[in-house]
Amino acid sequence: MKLTSMIAIYALFWVMAAIFMLPFGVRTHDEAGLPKVPGQAQSAPAHFNPRKIARRASVLGLVFFALYYINYINGWIVPEDLDITRWFPGLIGQ
Repeated sequence: MKLTSMIAIYALFWVMAAIFMLPFGVRTHDEAGLPKVPGQAQSAPAHFNPRKIARRASVLGLVFFALYYINYINGWIVPEDLDITRWFPGLIGQ
């Protein structure tokens, strides 16, 4: 696998992990006991820390990429394993 492919795949895993991590560990102003600004949404985070999200996404993205790369090297799951037409031979392709 080329280095550019590895970087692109890691970037995809990083973005997915960042989006997945956004709702975790966030507290609203009500939960934190802080006063709200007039016009503020009820669900707005009290202290949004993008560095914390980026660190968590980097670790989770690295774990996902490591699993993907190990599977790429060892061939545990191949495209033929994901072919659902083999699972239901009488239902599909008649």
